[in-house]
Amino acid sequence: MLISSIMYSYVVRKVDRFQQYYIKQEYELQLFTTQVKCNARSFTLEQVLDISYKPFSSEKGLLYLHTHQGVFKYEIQADPSTFISEYKRLKTT
Repeated sequence: MLISSIMYSYVVRKVDRFQQYYIKQEYELQLFTTQVKCNARSFTLEQVLDISYKPFSSEKGLLYLHTHQGVFKYEIQADPSTFISEYKRLKTT
């Protein structure tokens, strides 16, 4: 069951012959009762140690997912407080 979600951006660099360009893609980070999923990975709640957030401008920031496999960062443009508080609520129950 989906508890919360937040959109994040991912920039891919493409090289085509002698030209380089960047493609910005939007994905959704989803918090379920048993796992956290993004476009390329999923983590069980047991694998997620913490979630933190660091704003770097008035509109953007980085959401850090601290896991047993390392720290994964997601560039977000919305307030993640609901997402983080729902995660912490799930971890304490």
